[in-house]
Amino acid sequence: MPSSSSVRAHRVCFSFTDVIPVLTDVEFHLAPGWTGLVGPNGAGKSTLLRLLSGELTPTSGQLQFEPDSPLVCLCPQGVEELTPDITAFADAWDALARRLQGQLGLDVTALERWPTLSPGERKRWQVGAALAREPDVLLLDEPTNHLDAEARAWLVAALRRFRGVGVVVSHDRELLETLTQATLRVHGGEAHLYPGAYSAAKGHWEAEREAEVAAHQQSKAERDRAAQLLDTARREHQGATLSRSTGRRMRNKYDSDARGLGPSTLASWAESRLGHQVTVKRRELERAEAAVGTFTVDKTVGRSVFVDYVRSPNPWIFTFDTPGLKAGDVEVLGPTRLDVDREARIRIEGPNGAGKTTLLKALLKQSRVPREKLLYLPQDLGAEETRALIDAVRELPPEERGRVMSLVAALGVDPHRLLASEQPSPGEARKLAIARGLGQHAWALVLDEPTNHLDLPSIERLEAALHDYPGALLLVTHDAPFARSCTRTRWLVANGRVVVE
Repeated sequence: MPSSSSVRAHRVCFSFTDVIPVLTDVEFHLAPGWTGLVGPNGAGKSTLLRLLSGELTPTSGQLQFEPDSPLVCLCPQGVEELTPDITAFADAWDALARRLQGQLGLDVTALERWPTLSPGERKRWQVGAALAREPDVLLLDEPTNHLDAEARAWLVAALRRFRGVGVVVSHDRELLETLTQATLRVHGGEAHLYPGAYSAAKGHWEAEREAEVAAHQQSKAERDRAAQLLDTARREHQGATLSRSTGRRMRNKYDSDARGLGPSTLASWAESRLGHQVTVKRRELERAEAAVGTFTVDKTVGRSVFVDYVRSPNPWIFTFDTPGLKAGDVEVLGPTRLDVDREARIRIEGPNGAGKTTLLKALLKQSRVPREKLLYLPQDLGAEETRALIDAVRELPPEERGRVMSLVAALGVDPHRLLASEQPSPGEARKLAIARGLGQHAWALVLDEPTNHLDLPSIERLEAALHDYPGALLLVTHDAPFARSCTRTRWLVANGRVVVE
């Protein structure tokens, strides 16, 4: 595979209609190696992937590839279809195919059971088939979704050996940190390339944002100063005008025109000069106001949301004691006793199929506090559950609804549009559910993969909200940085046991 592969964007613009551009004047140069593609939902990440894959054509500008006719492979999020590429990869006997199959832990006989394979297994087949074609450009959309720690490690090891231009869209910060060497951020219709993996790149754009905020504050200060100077000039001008008018009325009838000419002329000149100063200061104020312009303030979750939080009167939220726990007919846990206090912050982890979700549901059945004081967020919310959630929030008392909606806004969703929506997106529904639990001051949050369907900015906002939450938190997640920021204790579920660390 050529190591000289590259992709350049020259003033690339794209819009689906003539009204709203998705991307404007995008410029970047992607060299061999992995680049992380990040940005909020709806910013244009998937559109940019489709442009790079050739599925879409720029409205204007150009994408230049080296070599001129590159082999480009796109691995979308969906893994439902058994494609010819995957079948060919399974049937191949060359050294590369066999190495990839072994490296990714793939069983070639498993394709006969494709519909019953887990999403994680199908994702490994999808990426393996793409790597086996030795593309010049490889595009991956959320490649670690549904993967447990072992499968994720296999995938990362295989991707590290790729020598072409790789672009990966992911909310998995550990993947971005370990795999990528540059970060392409799509934001506000623009795309900017930063050196380094996600955390280093984020430091760059946060510094840029801080400079923007400081410049905005400076512009506001200059505007306020200009307004104050204009007010002073106006008062001086009004005073001069009043003084001159008063002098005219008080003139002695015996004063000759010659005697009054000097002072009158001087007063007129002073009034005119001050009037000119008013005009100058008004123009300075107009320029200062134009410099301030429009500025969007980043919404955050304030501590005031929890200022009147009342803890559970019962020090124990859950006590769990079972001789064994089954998922269907399969026993996933032997004899187990666990306790969760009202300030616990617990991460539950283990391989896929170990029984983490089954354990959460069993804990809820043995709750020692009223069910309405708990928030349980499953891995996916159905359409009916989402509609019921929106209806419940609409009917909240004004104060509680206000808290919930302010949290929704801080998590990156327009609260008015969300409440007016009949069917919000999966990510919006998850944010609303979490905001409801936080805003109603639930005594415990029980969250099963809460970062599913969330973009990176939303995950970071959720981290901040959960960090300040004063109740109990039980969390199942594959997102290690997210878990580390929110929890203190780990329950490892494996081999029919729960080990508390």
